[in-house]
Amino acid sequence: MEQVQPKLRFPEFKGEWENKYVDNVCSMHAGKFIQASEIDEIQKENLFPCYGGNGLRGFVSSFNHNGTYSLIGRQGALCGNITLAKNKFYATEHAVVVNVKENIDTIWLYYLLNIMNLNKYATGQAQPGLSVQNIKQLEIVVSNSKEEQTKIATFLSAVDEKLNLLKEKKQALEDYKKGMMQKIFSQEIRFKDENGKEFADWEEKTLGDICRKKSSNISANKIEENFGEFIIYGASGVLKKVDFYVESNDYVSIVKDGAGVGRLLYCKGKSSVLGTMEILSPISNVNTFFLYCVLLNIDFTKYVTGSTIPHIYFKDYSTKIISLPSIEEQTKIANAFSAIDEKITLVNEQIEACTEYKKGLLQQLFC
Repeated sequence: MEQVQPKLRFPEFKGEWENKYVDNVCSMHAGKFIQASEIDEIQKENLFPCYGGNGLRGFVSSFNHNGTYSLIGRQGALCGNITLAKNKFYATEHAVVVNVKENIDTIWLYYLLNIMNLNKYATGQAQPGLSVQNIKQLEIVVSNSKEEQTKIATFLSAVDEKLNLLKEKKQALEDYKKGMMQKIFSQEIRFKDENGKEFADWEEKTLGDICRKKSSNISANKIEENFGEFIIYGASGVLKKVDFYVESNDYVSIVKDGAGVGRLLYCKGKSSVLGTMEILSPISNVNTFFLYCVLLNIDFTKYVTGSTIPHIYFKDYSTKIISLPSIEEQTKIANAFSAIDEKITLVNEQIEACTEYKKGLLQQLFC
Protein backbone atom coordinates (compact mmCIF):
# COMPACT_ATOMS: atom_id res chain seq x y z
CA MET A 1 0.00 0.00 0.00
CA GLU A 2 0.99 3.64 -0.50
CA GLN A 3 3.24 5.20 2.15
CA VAL A 4 2.52 8.73 3.36
CA GLN A 5 3.13 10.90 6.41
CA PRO A 6 1.12 13.52 8.32
CA LYS A 7 1.76 17.28 8.14
CA LEU A 8 2.84 17.52 11.79
CA ARG A 9 5.20 15.01 13.46
CA PHE A 10 7.43 14.76 16.46
CA PRO A 11 11.01 15.22 15.17
CA GLU A 12 12.38 11.95 16.54
CA PHE A 13 10.12 9.90 14.24
CA LYS A 14 11.07 9.63 10.57
CA GLY A 15 9.45 6.53 9.09
CA GLU A 16 6.62 6.75 6.59
CA TRP A 17 3.03 5.97 7.54
CA GLU A 18 1.20 3.23 5.68
CA ASN A 19 -2.32 2.80 4.30
CA LYS A 20 -4.13 -0.10 5.97
CA TYR A 21 -7.65 -1.35 6.48
CA VAL A 22 -9.34 -0.86 9.85
CA ASP A 23 -9.49 -4.66 10.06
CA ASN A 24 -5.66 -4.76 10.04
CA VAL A 25 -5.35 -2.77 13.28
CA CYS A 26 -8.28 -3.85 15.46
CA SER A 27 -11.05 -6.35 16.03
CA MET A 28 -14.67 -5.39 16.62
CA HIS A 29 -17.70 -6.95 18.19
CA ALA A 30 -21.08 -5.75 19.41
CA GLY A 31 -21.87 -5.45 23.10
CA LYS A 32 -24.58 -7.50 24.81
CA PHE A 33 -28.24 -6.81 25.47
CA ILE A 34 -29.29 -5.69 28.93
CA GLN A 35 -32.76 -4.85 30.22
CA ALA A 36 -33.38 -1.13 30.69
CA SER A 37 -34.79 -1.93 34.15
CA GLU A 38 -31.33 -3.20 35.18
CA ILE A 39 -29.68 0.17 34.48
CA ASP A 40 -29.47 2.62 37.38
CA GLU A 41 -29.19 6.33 36.59
CA ILE A 42 -27.26 7.04 39.79
CA GLN A 43 -23.77 5.73 40.47
CA LYS A 44 -23.65 3.60 43.62
CA GLU A 45 -21.14 1.35 45.32
CA ASN A 46 -20.45 -1.92 43.45
CA LEU A 47 -22.04 -0.66 40.23
CA PHE A 48 -20.18 -0.39 36.92
CA PRO A 49 -20.59 2.11 34.05
CA CYS A 50 -22.90 0.96 31.29
CA TYR A 51 -22.27 2.34 27.79
CA GLY A 52 -24.65 2.37 24.84
CA GLY A 53 -24.28 3.87 21.40
CA ASN A 54 -24.40 7.44 22.68
CA GLY A 55 -21.99 7.07 25.57
CA LEU A 56 -22.70 6.51 29.26
CA ARG A 57 -26.25 5.21 29.86
CA GLY A 58 -26.05 4.58 33.57
CA PHE A 59 -24.70 1.97 35.99
CA VAL A 60 -25.22 -1.79 36.34
CA SER A 61 -24.28 -4.58 38.72
CA SER A 62 -22.10 -6.54 36.28
CA PHE A 63 -19.49 -5.87 33.61
CA ASN A 64 -18.55 -7.56 30.33
CA HIS A 65 -15.25 -5.78 29.60
CA ASN A 66 -12.21 -4.84 31.65
CA GLY A 67 -9.55 -2.57 30.14
CA THR A 68 -9.41 0.40 27.78
CA TYR A 69 -11.52 0.27 24.63
CA SER A 70 -13.08 2.54 22.04
CA LEU A 71 -16.82 2.18 21.61
CA ILE A 72 -18.64 3.09 18.41
CA GLY A 73 -22.34 3.89 18.44
CA ARG A 74 -23.94 1.61 15.85
CA GLN A 75 -27.57 2.73 15.72
CA GLY A 76 -29.72 5.84 15.93
CA ALA A 77 -29.22 9.59 15.60
CA LEU A 78 -25.69 9.56 17.05
CA CYS A 79 -24.57 6.61 14.97
CA GLY A 80 -20.76 6.73 14.74
CA ASN A 81 -20.35 8.44 18.10
CA ILE A 82 -16.98 7.46 19.66
CA THR A 83 -16.57 6.86 23.41
CA LEU A 84 -13.46 5.88 25.36
CA ALA A 85 -14.28 3.35 28.09
CA LYS A 86 -11.82 2.29 30.79
CA ASN A 87 -11.58 -0.33 33.52
CA LYS A 88 -14.61 -2.51 34.27
CA PHE A 89 -17.73 -1.57 32.29
CA TYR A 90 -20.73 -3.00 30.48
CA ALA A 91 -21.20 -2.40 26.72
CA THR A 92 -24.73 -2.84 25.37
CA GLU A 93 -25.70 -4.18 21.95
CA HIS A 94 -25.93 -0.60 20.66
CA ALA A 95 -22.14 -0.17 20.93
CA VAL A 96 -19.37 -1.72 18.84
CA VAL A 97 -16.44 -2.60 21.08
CA VAL A 98 -13.05 -1.95 19.45
CA ASN A 99 -10.05 -3.97 20.64
CA VAL A 100 -6.63 -3.05 19.21
CA LYS A 101 -4.23 -5.58 17.70
CA GLU A 102 -0.53 -5.82 18.42
CA ASN A 103 1.57 -2.68 17.83
CA ILE A 104 -1.46 -0.37 17.98
CA ASP A 105 -1.92 2.12 20.81
CA THR A 106 -5.50 2.07 22.14
CA ILE A 107 -5.77 5.82 22.80
CA TRP A 108 -4.19 6.68 19.45
CA LEU A 109 -6.81 4.59 17.66
CA TYR A 110 -9.54 6.31 19.69
CA TYR A 111 -8.44 9.70 18.34
CA LEU A 112 -8.15 8.31 14.83
CA LEU A 113 -11.71 6.95 14.97
CA ASN A 114 -12.89 10.37 16.16
CA ILE A 115 -11.73 12.11 13.00
CA MET A 116 -13.11 9.48 10.62
CA ASN A 117 -16.70 10.82 10.83
CA LEU A 118 -18.09 7.28 10.82
CA ASN A 119 -21.74 8.39 10.82
CA LYS A 120 -21.44 9.15 7.10
CA TYR A 121 -21.13 5.40 6.51
CA ALA A 122 -24.44 4.65 8.22
CA THR A 123 -27.21 3.12 6.15
CA GLY A 124 -30.97 3.31 6.58
CA GLN A 125 -33.21 6.34 7.03
CA ALA A 126 -35.73 5.65 9.79
CA GLN A 127 -33.10 3.93 11.96
CA PRO A 128 -29.58 4.54 10.60
CA GLY A 129 -27.04 1.87 11.47
CA LEU A 130 -23.38 0.99 11.00
CA SER A 131 -22.22 -2.34 9.64
CA VAL A 132 -19.18 -3.73 11.46
CA GLN A 133 -18.05 -5.41 8.24
CA ASN A 134 -18.21 -2.11 6.35
CA ILE A 135 -16.18 -0.32 9.05
CA LYS A 136 -13.51 -3.03 8.89
CA GLN A 137 -12.99 -2.36 5.16
CA LEU A 138 -12.38 1.38 5.56
CA GLU A 139 -8.86 2.57 4.74
CA ILE A 140 -6.80 4.46 7.33
CA VAL A 141 -3.21 5.68 7.49
CA VAL A 142 -1.15 4.18 10.30
CA SER A 143 2.20 4.94 11.87
CA ASN A 144 4.17 1.69 12.03
CA SER A 145 5.83 2.94 15.22
CA LYS A 146 3.79 2.25 18.33
CA GLU A 147 6.07 4.68 20.19
CA GLU A 148 4.97 7.47 17.83
CA GLN A 149 1.33 6.50 18.26
CA THR A 150 1.72 6.61 22.04
CA LYS A 151 3.40 10.01 21.96
CA ILE A 152 0.59 11.43 19.82
CA ALA A 153 -2.02 9.88 22.13
CA THR A 154 -0.29 11.27 25.25
CA PHE A 155 -0.08 14.74 23.72
CA LEU A 156 -3.74 14.79 22.69
CA SER A 157 -4.78 13.36 26.06
CA ALA A 158 -3.04 16.31 27.75
CA VAL A 159 -5.03 18.71 25.55
CA ASP A 160 -8.24 16.86 26.45
CA GLU A 161 -7.36 17.03 30.14
CA LYS A 162 -6.97 20.81 29.88
CA LEU A 163 -10.25 21.02 27.99
CA ASN A 164 -12.04 18.96 30.64
CA LEU A 165 -10.63 21.14 33.43
CA LEU A 166 -11.93 24.23 31.65
CA LYS A 167 -15.37 22.62 31.27
CA GLU A 168 -15.36 21.70 34.97
CA LYS A 169 -14.42 25.28 35.83
CA LYS A 170 -17.27 26.61 33.70
CA GLN A 171 -19.72 24.19 35.33
CA ALA A 172 -18.51 25.20 38.80
CA LEU A 173 -19.04 28.89 37.98
CA GLU A 174 -22.53 28.16 36.60
CA ASP A 175 -23.42 26.14 39.71
CA TYR A 176 -22.09 28.95 41.92
CA LYS A 177 -24.17 31.50 40.00
CA LYS A 178 -27.28 29.33 40.31
CA GLY A 179 -26.75 28.90 44.06
CA MET A 180 -26.14 32.61 44.60
CA MET A 181 -29.27 33.49 42.63
CA GLN A 182 -31.35 31.24 44.85
CA LYS A 183 -29.92 32.81 47.99
CA ILE A 184 -30.13 36.42 46.79
CA PHE A 185 -33.65 36.25 45.36
CA SER A 186 -34.90 34.42 48.45
CA GLN A 187 -33.20 37.27 50.40
CA GLU A 188 -31.13 34.79 52.36
CA ILE A 189 -28.21 37.00 51.34
CA ARG A 190 -28.62 40.78 51.33
CA PHE A 191 -26.23 43.52 50.23
CA LYS A 192 -25.50 46.61 52.31
CA ASP A 193 -24.77 50.19 51.34
CA GLU A 194 -21.35 51.84 51.37
CA ASN A 195 -21.74 52.63 55.07
CA GLY A 196 -22.59 49.05 55.98
CA LYS A 197 -26.28 49.82 56.50
CA GLU A 198 -29.08 47.63 55.23
CA PHE A 199 -31.08 48.69 52.22
CA ALA A 200 -34.86 49.17 52.35
CA ASP A 201 -37.14 46.14 52.32
CA TRP A 202 -37.97 44.63 48.94
CA GLU A 203 -41.38 45.43 47.45
CA GLU A 204 -43.74 43.05 45.70
CA LYS A 205 -44.43 43.96 42.09
CA THR A 206 -45.67 42.21 38.99
CA LEU A 207 -43.27 41.72 36.11
CA GLY A 208 -45.48 44.04 34.09
CA ASP A 209 -44.85 46.75 36.69
CA ILE A 210 -41.08 46.75 36.14
CA CYS A 211 -40.65 46.27 32.39
CA ARG A 212 -42.30 47.02 29.07
CA LYS A 213 -42.61 44.78 26.03
CA LYS A 214 -41.79 45.73 22.45
CA SER A 215 -42.19 43.61 19.32
CA SER A 216 -39.92 43.34 16.29
CA ASN A 217 -40.92 42.99 12.63
CA ILE A 218 -37.46 42.12 11.27
CA SER A 219 -37.33 38.89 9.25
CA ALA A 220 -34.14 36.97 8.52
CA ASN A 221 -34.70 36.78 4.76
CA LYS A 222 -34.96 40.58 4.48
CA ILE A 223 -31.49 41.16 5.90
CA GLU A 224 -29.58 38.46 4.00
CA GLU A 225 -27.78 41.07 1.86
CA ASN A 226 -27.46 43.65 4.63
CA PHE A 227 -24.04 44.04 6.27
CA GLY A 228 -22.73 46.61 8.74
CA GLU A 229 -21.45 47.16 12.26
CA PHE A 230 -24.58 46.73 14.39
CA ILE A 231 -25.56 43.39 15.92
CA ILE A 232 -28.87 41.71 15.21
CA TYR A 233 -29.78 38.88 17.58
CA GLY A 234 -31.52 35.63 16.72
CA ALA A 235 -32.85 32.91 19.02
CA SER A 236 -29.37 31.43 19.63
CA GLY A 237 -27.43 34.68 20.02
CA VAL A 238 -25.71 36.99 17.57
CA LEU A 239 -27.12 36.34 14.10
CA LYS A 240 -25.07 38.81 12.07
CA LYS A 241 -24.15 42.50 11.80
CA VAL A 242 -26.22 44.96 9.77
CA ASP A 243 -26.14 48.67 8.90
CA PHE A 244 -28.96 49.71 11.27
CA TYR A 245 -30.16 49.30 14.83
CA VAL A 246 -33.52 49.68 16.57
CA GLU A 247 -32.64 49.72 20.27
CA SER A 248 -30.22 52.34 21.61
CA ASN A 249 -29.85 50.99 25.17
CA ASP A 250 -29.20 47.54 26.63
CA TYR A 251 -32.26 45.31 26.93
CA VAL A 252 -33.38 41.70 27.42
CA SER A 253 -34.80 39.65 24.55
CA ILE A 254 -37.01 36.59 24.84
CA VAL A 255 -37.84 34.02 22.15
CA LYS A 256 -41.63 34.22 21.81
CA ASP A 257 -42.27 31.17 19.62
CA GLY A 258 -40.68 28.08 18.10
CA ALA A 259 -38.27 25.48 19.48
CA GLY A 260 -36.38 27.94 21.71
CA VAL A 261 -39.46 29.57 23.19
CA GLY A 262 -38.69 31.32 26.49
CA ARG A 263 -34.93 31.55 25.88
CA LEU A 264 -33.42 34.77 27.20
CA LEU A 265 -30.55 36.91 25.93
CA TYR A 266 -28.95 39.98 27.44
CA CYS A 267 -28.52 42.31 24.47
CA LYS A 268 -26.19 45.27 24.21
CA GLY A 269 -27.44 48.65 22.99
CA LYS A 270 -27.33 49.77 19.35
CA SER A 271 -28.72 46.43 18.22
CA SER A 272 -31.91 44.71 17.06
CA VAL A 273 -33.69 41.34 17.25
CA LEU A 274 -35.55 39.16 14.78
CA GLY A 275 -39.34 39.09 14.73
CA THR A 276 -39.40 35.72 16.50
CA MET A 277 -38.25 37.54 19.64
CA GLU A 278 -39.63 40.26 21.87
CA ILE A 279 -37.78 43.06 23.65
CA LEU A 280 -38.15 43.55 27.40
CA SER A 281 -36.89 46.92 28.66
CA PRO A 282 -36.91 48.14 32.28
CA ILE A 283 -38.96 51.08 33.47
CA SER A 284 -37.24 53.85 35.44
CA ASN A 285 -35.52 52.81 38.69
CA VAL A 286 -35.02 49.25 37.43
CA ASN A 287 -31.52 48.10 36.51
CA THR A 288 -31.43 46.34 33.11
CA PHE A 289 -29.11 43.54 34.16
CA PHE A 290 -31.10 43.07 37.37
CA LEU A 291 -34.21 42.63 35.20
CA TYR A 292 -32.31 39.98 33.23
CA CYS A 293 -31.46 38.16 36.48
CA VAL A 294 -35.11 38.33 37.57
CA LEU A 295 -36.20 36.82 34.26
CA LEU A 296 -33.62 34.02 34.54
CA ASN A 297 -35.40 32.92 37.72
CA ILE A 298 -38.78 32.54 36.02
CA ASP A 299 -39.92 29.18 34.67
CA PHE A 300 -41.39 30.25 31.35
CA THR A 301 -42.47 26.71 30.41
CA LYS A 302 -45.64 27.14 32.47
CA TYR A 303 -46.68 30.00 30.19
CA VAL A 304 -46.15 28.15 26.90
CA THR A 305 -49.22 27.57 24.76
CA GLY A 306 -49.70 25.72 21.47
CA SER A 307 -48.49 22.26 20.48
CA THR A 308 -47.53 22.62 16.80
CA ILE A 309 -45.74 25.95 17.31
CA PRO A 310 -45.20 26.73 21.02
CA HIS A 311 -45.72 30.38 21.96
CA ILE A 312 -45.61 32.60 25.03
CA TYR A 313 -47.41 35.89 25.55
CA PHE A 314 -46.30 38.84 27.64
CA LYS A 315 -49.88 39.31 28.88
CA ASP A 316 -49.61 35.91 30.60
CA TYR A 317 -46.18 36.07 32.25
CA SER A 318 -46.36 39.80 33.01
CA THR A 319 -48.63 38.95 35.96
CA LYS A 320 -45.80 37.03 37.68
CA ILE A 321 -45.16 38.44 41.17
CA ILE A 322 -41.54 39.36 41.89
CA SER A 323 -39.73 41.09 44.74
CA LEU A 324 -37.99 44.35 43.87
CA PRO A 325 -35.18 45.89 45.98
CA SER A 326 -34.11 49.52 45.83
CA ILE A 327 -32.26 50.65 42.71
CA GLU A 328 -29.04 50.84 44.76
CA GLU A 329 -29.32 47.20 45.86
CA GLN A 330 -30.40 46.17 42.36
CA THR A 331 -27.18 47.68 41.03
CA LYS A 332 -25.04 45.79 43.53
CA ILE A 333 -26.81 42.52 42.66
CA ALA A 334 -26.47 43.22 38.94
CA ASN A 335 -22.76 44.01 39.28
CA ALA A 336 -22.14 40.81 41.25
CA PHE A 337 -23.83 38.57 38.66
CA SER A 338 -22.33 40.50 35.77
CA ALA A 339 -18.86 39.78 37.21
CA ILE A 340 -19.69 36.05 37.40
CA ASP A 341 -20.98 36.10 33.82
CA GLU A 342 -17.77 37.75 32.65
CA LYS A 343 -15.79 34.91 34.21
CA ILE A 344 -18.06 32.32 32.57
CA THR A 345 -17.67 34.07 29.21
CA LEU A 346 -13.88 34.12 29.58
CA VAL A 347 -13.74 30.40 30.40
CA ASN A 348 -16.09 29.64 27.52
CA GLU A 349 -13.78 31.53 25.15
CA GLN A 350 -10.87 29.46 26.47
CA ILE A 351 -12.89 26.27 25.86
CA GLU A 352 -13.63 27.34 22.28
CA ALA A 353 -9.97 28.23 21.65
CA CYS A 354 -8.77 24.92 23.12
CA THR A 355 -11.35 23.01 21.05
CA GLU A 356 -10.17 24.71 17.85
CA TYR A 357 -6.54 24.02 18.81
CA LYS A 358 -7.35 20.33 19.30
CA LYS A 359 -9.23 20.22 16.01
CA GLY A 360 -6.20 21.64 14.20
CA LEU A 361 -3.90 19.13 15.86
CA LEU A 362 -6.12 16.21 14.88
CA GLN A 363 -6.10 17.36 11.28
CA GLN A 364 -2.30 17.60 11.20
CA LEU A 365 -1.23 14.68 13.42
CA PHE A 366 -3.18 12.17 11.35
CA CYS A 367 -3.10 11.69 7.58
